[in-house]
Amino acid sequence: MDGDRPGWRQCLLSGAVFAVCMAGTTLPTPLYGLYQEKFHFSELMVTVVYAVYAFGVIGVLLLAGNASDAVGRRPVLLAGLGFAAASAVCFLCATGLNWLYAGRLLSGLSAGLFTGAATAYVMELAPHGGTSRATFVATAANMGGLGCGPLLAGVLAQYAVQPLYLPFAVHLALVAGSAAVLLRLPETVRERRPLSTVRPQRPGLPAQVRTVFGPAAIASFVGFALFGVFTSVSPAFLAQSLDVHNHAVSGLVVALAFFASTAGQLAVGRVGVGRSLPLGCAGLFAGLALLAGALAWDLLPLVVLSALVGGGGQGLAFRGALAAVAAASPPDRRAAVISTLFVVAYAGISVPVIGVGVLVDPLGLEGAGLVFIGCMAVLVTSAALYLLRRPVRTAEA
Repeated sequence: MDGDRPGWRQCLLSGAVFAVCMAGTTLPTPLYGLYQEKFHFSELMVTVVYAVYAFGVIGVLLLAGNASDAVGRRPVLLAGLGFAAASAVCFLCATGLNWLYAGRLLSGLSAGLFTGAATAYVMELAPHGGTSRATFVATAANMGGLGCGPLLAGVLAQYAVQPLYLPFAVHLALVAGSAAVLLRLPETVRERRPLSTVRPQRPGLPAQVRTVFGPAAIASFVGFALFGVFTSVSPAFLAQSLDVHNHAVSGLVVALAFFASTAGQLAVGRVGVGRSLPLGCAGLFAGLALLAGALAWDLLPLVVLSALVGGGGQGLAFRGALAAVAAASPPDRRAAVISTLFVVAYAGISVPVIGVGVLVDPLGLEGAGLVFIGCMAVLVTSAALYLLRRPVRTAEA
């Protein structure tokens, strides 16, 4: 066990770097209301700004999702940290809506470089036989980082000075520290190729992954769709319908969904991958139902419960999906396959956001949210039935 400590230390440090990068992607979430007051734009523009991030992620995953398989994990992750720093600078310099677009796009490029490469890197740094634990470290770093972003920004915006500047200054410092840590970690790709060998990739899968990938992708899409609806609707809903203007509370409510996801991921080891996917979909359905009740009856406790229940369901489904796909992937294609899974996931997080923004004017915030919650509930039910009929099988959770 003592001989495994250096490997686990490296695994955890790489997970911390992963979390810092992902925290930057959700940092603006509780601040959009302040930006609306400052720059005078509509709720539709909020959702467009939010969705620009997802398009940046998907674009990078398709164009360079396999880059770290060729040039190595560390160069790609260092580039991702560079984009994260540039995003923070855009928000620090923001004088209008275009700066927010640029900041979110750069944030998406950062996350796109990190998602596949960092997940594979964390798993490869773990000691032999630690795949299950390493998968949890990677997914927990991802979701935990996403949760820390709105919580950090909300607390600083509410209780410190310069609410639109201090959160991004703090994140810049964390990114610099993460780069220093990353430079001290070893490279895990042994046979590296020039950057010129990297080509844009169409969504495609090795033959041995395809039977696992279908149900895993369905679960990932649904889980991220819930986060997309929840993150885009809840901050504005808290302010407009529940008269909650405390930025720390708004950030905490959003963060709870991501933290609950981490808890759900931890439960997969006991539940098992095969059962975690349909159970996760059931949790997602319950979370959607609670959120619908919160929108219909203007109840803050239901918002909190929807974050906890839905987030837990997302965690169950997503870790099960990632474990199944990673176990079925050949080592030299693992990052590319994981990146393809994230393309599906981020399609889920972007489509509902755009839909909510389009429907806000004709239906109102609550009506738009209810329509898309209904659509996602149908998808969740379909996914659960599919997974029950064709369960995912893998040797390790």
